[in-house]
Order: sequence, then structure tokens, then C-alpha cells
Amino acid sequence: MRQSSFSALLLALALACPAAAQTRVAPPSAVESSPLAAPPGATQAQATQPAQQAPAQGSQGGAPAQAEPQPVQPPPAPQGQVVPQPVQPAPTPQVPIEPQPVQPPPSLPNPQPAPPVQQQQTGVPNPNATLAGRQGDPSDVDEIQLTAKPVLLLAGQASWDQGFQKLSEAIALLRGEAEKAGLKVAGRPLTLFVETDDNGFKYEAMLPVDRAADAATALANGVRNGQSPVGRSLRFVHTAPYDDIDSTYETITAYLEAKNIVVKDAFLEEYVSDLKDPGDPNLEINVYVQPK
Repeated sequence: MRQSSFSALLLALALACPAAAQTRVAPPSAVESSPLAAPPGATQAQATQPAQQAPAQGSQGGAPAQAEPQPVQPPPAPQGQVVPQPVQPAPTPQVPIEPQPVQPPPSLPNPQPAPPVQQQQTGVPNPNATLAGRQGDPSDVDEIQLTAKPVLLLAGQASWDQGFQKLSEAIALLRGEAEKAGLKVAGRPLTLFVETDDNGFKYEAMLPVDRAADAATALANGVRNGQSPVGRSLRFVHTAPYDDIDSTYETITAYLEAKNIVVKDAFLEEYVSDLKDPGDPNLEINVYVQPK
């Protein structure tokens, strides 16, 4: 139906306008155009390129395309003109660093141990030398390592009432025997209490000498060669009359119980002062006890 209607319409138009259908309009003559002159600095190819592309863009009926921006080329420098170059700073000369000698760290002086107390500075024996080698402190307790010394020894016994007198007599007898035997006294006199009870005590009085008496030398009055006690000992100092020495032994007993120290039954007294007066307030006696 739609195809026949369109055919009838076209036929009617042709009959109504026969002249118009037979009249033909001549096409317009082609317009000759010359290409535009190229701008300064552009090549011939660049100048003709837009003219060649224009008919194609117009034939498509679209909007004319915009030309892509070309990078701006810097104008060439005139011949004979020198373009200034940036000045580079001169390199800093490298001065070789001489190695410095390494100084060793200061060395600290090594502490030297204190020299032991010498009881005898010369070949002559010191009659006042003590077993500890130094004076004791009544308010302190010293731990001493006793070394054996040759002694002249005299054993005896006495009651407590006669104790001071018996010990003084025994020491005087030992000094006499050392002089007769040609021996030199080399320390303070000693007494080792080997047994005690309520009635009295048994003792061994000792006098340190420079050497043991020769076997050919006769020692009288029961005196014989011997050696002083050796080993670890605790020293207590008594500085008071001899009649008050019981208080020093009470202090010793309390100290040993507090420290839970078990000692040998024998006590050693060293008489720093001469046994002349039992009431001398400056009488000094070292008391040594030896732990088991």
C-alpha cells in the first residue's frame, strides 16, 4: 500500500511540472584558487598541507578541524654571535689528609699490694714482735694466720689466785735459759692454757727465740725446745688490769656463741706488756682463739 501511494505521488508531480523536469541546470564552473603564501620560517609542505585537507573536511559536512599547535622553535642565533654559557665553578682542590698517629689511652697505675709487715727489718731479731705483726684494736676482732716459731717451752700448773705470779716466774725462767743457751729473744712471751677447771689451770709458757737450742746445749728446770701454735686464729685485745681479764673472756664467749663458732679448748695469751703489776690499767694482752 505504502509503495503504490509513493508512486502515484511522484507521477502527479511529473505531470504538473513537465518543463521543470526537462530543464537541466548547468553545474557551476570550478573556481581556480591559488595556494596562500607560506609564513616566514615554514616549509612548502607545511603551507600546502591545510589546503589539501580542507576539501576533505568540507565534503564530510563537519566543522573544520582545528590545527594542532606546533612547538615553538627558538630563532636561530645570528652567525658570528657567541651564546654565553653558564660559568661552572672551579673544582675545589682535594688536600690529602695525613693520618694522625693514634695515641694510646693513658694507662692507670696498677695498685701495688701493701708490703707485709716485717717483724724484723734487719738480721737482728725483734724481742717485741707479736704473732700478728701489728697492734690490735680493743674494740675489734682480727683474724690472724699464725705461723710456727721456735720457742723455749716450760709446762706447769697453778691455782687461779697464784696464776699471775706463776706465769711471771715462768717467763723470767725462760729468759734466763735463753741467755745461757746463747739464744736471742725474737718475740713477746706466750702462755697456752691447755686445761682449766674451778681450782686452777695447766699451762705451757713459751718464749720465741731466733733458733732452737742445740741438742748439745743442756736446758735446765724442765725447759725444752718447742714451736708456737699455727693456723687460723681470732685475736681479741685486753687492755686493763690482769684482775679484770675474766671480763674479756666473757666477751670472747659471747662473740663465739653469737657467730656460732666452735673453737679449740686451748687459749693462747700473748703479753705485749711485761707481767709486773696485775693492777696495771695499761696492761695489754692479746688473746688468740683457734676455730676447729
